[in-house]
Amino acid sequence: MNKVWLVTGASSGLGRAITEAAVAAGDVVIGAARHTEGLDDLVAAHPDQVEALRLDVTDTAAIEAAVQGAVARHGRIDVLVNNAGRTHVGAVEETTDQELRDLFDLHVFGPAALVRAVLPHMRERRSGAIVQMSSMGGQMSFAGFGAYSGTKFALEGMSEALADEVREFGVKVLIVEPGGFRTKLFDAGRPGVSADSGVYATVSRTRGFLSGDEGTPPGDPAKAAAVVLAALDAERTPLRLPLGDDGVGAVLTHLDQVRDDIAAWEKRSRDTAFDA
Repeated sequence: MNKVWLVTGASSGLGRAITEAAVAAGDVVIGAARHTEGLDDLVAAHPDQVEALRLDVTDTAAIEAAVQGAVARHGRIDVLVNNAGRTHVGAVEETTDQELRDLFDLHVFGPAALVRAVLPHMRERRSGAIVQMSSMGGQMSFAGFGAYSGTKFALEGMSEALADEVREFGVKVLIVEPGGFRTKLFDAGRPGVSADSGVYATVSRTRGFLSGDEGTPPGDPAKAAAVVLAALDAERTPLRLPLGDDGVGAVLTHLDQVRDDIAAWEKRSRDTAFDA
């Protein structure tokens, strides 16, 4: 039976690529976006398979009604893809409370509200999948990406617990960790940028990357979408799925660094019990 998908941030980037891949597989996609005009061509080409849904995922009060309406129209939601997001650059000291809260609303509280809305339906049918679009920045971080990675770390921690909770109900959780892909994520005006204090030289390289000084990202969104669909269809869907040569390499290097740090202090760290 063909699936029914709810994809947020579906009008561009990886959300658009996943939407196109699902449609090509014969599935139905409810494409949610703040500005649905980017989905007009898909709706026109596939009127029986694509529905555009205007939704701002930071408006958590609107999410329950949006999901209930989608279920009423399509009968179910088989796959939720929490993809809506943006990047942000700024040293931790430079990032304001409001900037941090806005990013958490988009990357954590919005996805959490969508998960709460779809899970009762998935549990009742004892099937479904939740795809959390994280980043290689959900496993590691570097200068200028503290706020962004903070939200993705939170999303991944919540999702790891979620996977353990819903497994018995036949629901899968897939955390996707892309590296650099050719999307509009870094287009001028799209990234959030904290005021530059001029204090942190280490953040300058990150700012240069976001302004396009570091070249074009290598990743093909269509190939990424194909891997996501394949992972969901696999008998053993992984919990985490890094994407792109840069993403896989960065995550593996980081895990090696974590292991090295633990090993260097392992004996003393273990020997912290009360003396017998």
